[in-house]
Amino acid sequence: MDIGQTNSVVSYGASATSNVQTTSGAANGNMISSDFETFLKMLTVQMENQDPLNPIESTDYAVQLATFSGVEQQVQTNDLLKALQNQLGVMGMSDLVGWVGMEARAVSPAHFDLQPIEVTPAVPSGATEAFMVVRNAAGQQIDRVQIPLTNEPIEWAGLGPTGQLVPEGNYTFHMQSYNATGLLSEEQMAVYSEVVEARVEDGQTILVLDGGDEVSASDVDALRSPQG
Repeated sequence: MDIGQTNSVVSYGASATSNVQTTSGAANGNMISSDFETFLKMLTVQMENQDPLNPIESTDYAVQLATFSGVEQQVQTNDLLKALQNQLGVMGMSDLVGWVGMEARAVSPAHFDLQPIEVTPAVPSGATEAFMVVRNAAGQQIDRVQIPLTNEPIEWAGLGPTGQLVPEGNYTFHMQSYNATGLLSEEQMAVYSEVVEARVEDGQTILVLDGGDEVSASDVDALRSPQG
């Protein structure tokens, strides 16, 4: 299917949705009008057939009118809320589209496709040495290199300890920090990954990365256009 055909289908779907909503709104309006006419007929019959010795108080009629008016207003409010919900849903989908194709930075595994991976360290205070430890999807260590004591991004070229290129796949990056007494901490580092899918689950935006891993949008601390 070419692009022109796709746009045609999308436009038809939007038009059909609009027609359905308009028809639904008109039906609700007609129903309210019909119900109100029926209510007035019943009220008239009630007035014509009331007991002359014990007539219905005018306040009773006022209460009945107020009750019907309240129900009518509630129906209209529900219709407005439904229309607002539909509009918010469309806006939410538009927001999701903005994620797809972007590169998001989060603490997660990165997919190595034979291109260098940018890793962002976060060196803790008091560290005197730091090493980047690279592990494959099976948790096996395949590289360990010393890195500067800064928070500047570094690139991993995908080379093992002997200089050979590692296979394509998902890899995790941990920073081991040391001080004079030994290991200070080991924390997983953030990496940039392409977002291939975005969806909403339980009110949260979930991002699917190019390696298949999922992260919450709230865990993303940076976003950029594709660099490759």
